[in-house]
Amino acid sequence: NRRKKKDDNILEIPSIPNPFPELCCSPFTSVLSASLLPKATSRKKQVIKVYSEDDTSRALEVPSDITARDVCQLLILKNHYIDDHSWTLFEQLTHTGLGRAIEDHELVMEVQSNWVMEEENKLYFRKNYAKYEFFKNPLIFFPDHMISFPSETSATVSHSGILQMFLSSSTYPEIHGYLHAKEPGKKSWKKLYFLLRRSGLYFSTKGTSKEPRHLQFFCEFSNSDMYMSLTGKKISGAPTNYGFCFKPNKSGGTRDLKQLCADDEQSWTCWMTAIRLLKYGMQLYQNYMQPYQGRSGCSPLNITPMRSISENSLVAMDFSGHRSRIIDNPTEALSVAVEEGLAWRRRGCLRLNSHGSPIAMSNMGMSIHRSQSWFHHKISREEAQRLILQHGLVDGVFLVRDSQSNPKTFVLSLSYGLKIKHFQIVPLEDDGKLFYTLDDGHTRFTDLIQLVEFYQLNKGVLPCKLKHYCARIAL
Repeated sequence: NRRKKKDDNILEIPSIPNPFPELCCSPFTSVLSASLLPKATSRKKQVIKVYSEDDTSRALEVPSDITARDVCQLLILKNHYIDDHSWTLFEQLTHTGLGRAIEDHELVMEVQSNWVMEEENKLYFRKNYAKYEFFKNPLIFFPDHMISFPSETSATVSHSGILQMFLSSSTYPEIHGYLHAKEPGKKSWKKLYFLLRRSGLYFSTKGTSKEPRHLQFFCEFSNSDMYMSLTGKKISGAPTNYGFCFKPNKSGGTRDLKQLCADDEQSWTCWMTAIRLLKYGMQLYQNYMQPYQGRSGCSPLNITPMRSISENSLVAMDFSGHRSRIIDNPTEALSVAVEEGLAWRRRGCLRLNSHGSPIAMSNMGMSIHRSQSWFHHKISREEAQRLILQHGLVDGVFLVRDSQSNPKTFVLSLSYGLKIKHFQIVPLEDDGKLFYTLDDGHTRFTDLIQLVEFYQLNKGVLPCKLKHYCARIAL
């Protein structure tokens, strides 16, 4: 009875109204949406290992659905690098000597799932300056003698018109030219006339004939990936160093590889760029546009980076006279900047000379360049070309290396016009002092660092300025 009386007293107490009735769940409708509730299941994580150019590695714990772009962004943040939208994740197949730049939208775990356990394949984090360069200068990547447009298209096609045809589902320009193809099951290579169409890659059995009865199917790209040859002539015995191939996604051997080889850098770049556009289409354009989303005043096919407010407020000043003045002439401002840089270097050398012997300083000047990221020591001409190809055939991509033919000289390897050129840097001794020159002594530099800095500001005897160097970065 006491318990019953106690319960009655409790029931008699008036209920307090709920101040937040909208948070109460009724048996009929759910007030809180599923998007507002925390997810019960978390994404599965895996560990991947990424290498740098100097073979240092870093292990990352990432979600199983992470893309190549997300991995690059993660490494950029962890290493405090500048994001210039040219970083890429590179897949290297060590057993077959093949490699490719993984597209930004590709899932890293899917790429690794195609690897064979016995092979020590690697993921590299490096620069690729030509990743989306064809969106800015398509006419350079597609020369007139290698591209044909449909008959209904006018003879003159603009820059954006070429890209629209590549990305369109109805029309597609035809790429044609000679390529060396490795015969299946043999070591020999045969030069054939190839045609790239939307339905796939074909070769002609009768010269340059494009008649359907003379065309034979070679490869399609939906279930295969395109790789570049990293070993050149060593493994495959290719006639040139500009090889590429198609590898089925689930194949680990070399029997199923369809290997091709171009005669020069320009045709090699044209074929590989056109096949990328054919395989991925509009997805490539979306990858290209993603870093620029949200920027006002940027046209889709002509994007220029925005300048900061602080950069716009900077002006060139001359403090050499009694009164300072603003330099309005851009040419004069550039020459003053170069003179100040050279004067600073001379003052630095004088300060160092006052504390050390001339012999020690000369030795330091001869070896100081070895610590620079653009210097690659004793690598061969073929290795230098391979590094530049991996970083992209963009005007101004360069590296400096030791000369193999002359141990006392150096070589500047430079990309220009989709070709790789090599310039010899010759040491010159005058009045007991050692200088370096590219133009037979007309322009002299005390060390290689001064030489590289000068040609980064001035074209001089080179076809273009030095813009991007092939660096051996460390993670």
